[in-house]
Amino acid sequence: MKRILLPAGGAVLATGLLAAGLAGTAQADAKITDEVLASQAKAAEILDFWTKSNNAALKQASAYHWDSKDVTKVVSKGGYSPDGKPGSTAPIGEEKKSAVKTQNVNLPKTIGKVFFEGRDGNLYWCSGTSIQSNYRNLVATAGHCVYDVSGNAEVVSRWVFVPGYYEGKTPYGVYVGKQAFTHYDFDVYEDFDRDYAFVTVYNGIGGTLNKPKQVTKAEFEAYKGDKDVKQTQVSFDEYKKGRLDPKTTEYYSVDPGSRAQKVGPDYPGAVVEKKEVSKRDWWRAPVGKANGAKYGEPETVSVTKREYEAYRGPGEKAVDRAGNYTITRYYVQQWYKPGTEFKFLRTDYYIIVHEVKDAGRLGDVVGGQGFAWNQPTGKYVRTFGYPYGKHPDGSKPYTGKTPKWCYGKTGAKTTQAAKYKVEEHVSLKCAVTGGYDGGPWLFKYSNAKRLGYVNGVTSLLYDADGNDRWDHISSPYFDGETAAVYNAAKNVWSGQITPMPK
Repeated sequence: MKRILLPAGGAVLATGLLAAGLAGTAQADAKITDEVLASQAKAAEILDFWTKSNNAALKQASAYHWDSKDVTKVVSKGGYSPDGKPGSTAPIGEEKKSAVKTQNVNLPKTIGKVFFEGRDGNLYWCSGTSIQSNYRNLVATAGHCVYDVSGNAEVVSRWVFVPGYYEGKTPYGVYVGKQAFTHYDFDVYEDFDRDYAFVTVYNGIGGTLNKPKQVTKAEFEAYKGDKDVKQTQVSFDEYKKGRLDPKTTEYYSVDPGSRAQKVGPDYPGAVVEKKEVSKRDWWRAPVGKANGAKYGEPETVSVTKREYEAYRGPGEKAVDRAGNYTITRYYVQQWYKPGTEFKFLRTDYYIIVHEVKDAGRLGDVVGGQGFAWNQPTGKYVRTFGYPYGKHPDGSKPYTGKTPKWCYGKTGAKTTQAAKYKVEEHVSLKCAVTGGYDGGPWLFKYSNAKRLGYVNGVTSLLYDADGNDRWDHISSPYFDGETAAVYNAAKNVWSGQITPMPK
């Protein structure tokens, strides 16, 4: 971890790169925490963790949310005190649209879910957005969606950003976090007046990750990487057809002994199964349809050393001069009369492959919102995020599948919550739930361009009227110190993930 003291209006030395300061914006020293989230090698492991088995981990994550009684007493008083002149950085990328109705909201491509593993070992998501930066590689979210404040404010693990996420789909790629920048007061003192973070991300990975590819049984057994099998119940006709041409599948029946009676080959409806025997017994077996007759030719397959050592059947094991392990199996026939539980299964064999590509820099793919600081309150903003958690009364009105939005004027008075050291939050009437955390507050949002200026992130949810339903959200006031943290992050390069997954 590197903590940096940023002089007002000066330059900042962050991670070995000289980052331009925001001259004239910060009127007080801003102490910045810079935390490395993942090296390139670790990033590849993180990518594999979230995307393997058809993005299973992404689908298993749950919305990060506060306990229903966490935010207790919230009061509003006084006005805001900007620490310098207002400023802004323009967004990148435009999505020009035809004329739209005032409230026909076009969701920005920059919005997505932040996924991470908490210090408790559980998988969570928050909301976040791509934001303009010199290297087009930056995400804005809440500080508590990067630093776990349940303990010693340590960084969370396996942090990724997925813009446009929907039910396991990653339409614009997956972006692994490289470095997180936040205010020292949040990291050290858990001061939620500084509950924001800016995270640099590696180039995204697109394409198809962990794609099953059907192969023959021999190819399956020879493959050394991840693989899988799938069993499907089939009709007796397909079962018989499979016996004639078992190129990519293996057909067999379930429980032929306990639920099916052994009969001869001429019994009406009888089906044949294979029974493994020794090489000697196979050579002695006759050719034809009778029980005990040969069941095809011997099958020689390549196996791993572990499979070789674990095999205890009557077949022959061998190791050639090159160190390759093989097992040759021999089979004879056994005919059965199907019982009531008799089923026919087809086994399909798959190896897991990657058809991936470097999706490029986040800002080049989805654009990036602008950034604004020391702006007046009482102005209209549009907020976005993925709500999913419960209200305190237990109701759960949101699915978390798609982004939702709120629109309105921010409160003119400061919002205060002593438990979280909050003395100067900005409030907005918005009845969302957990998972919305970290979503951007966009000032001067253009519905036609789908772009605006990030002037806050959702930090706390609270119930203003006491009816056990969240009805307000709040954000830290983005001042010159926020701008200093953002400026330190926006000048840091990240690059692409290497080595690429295989």
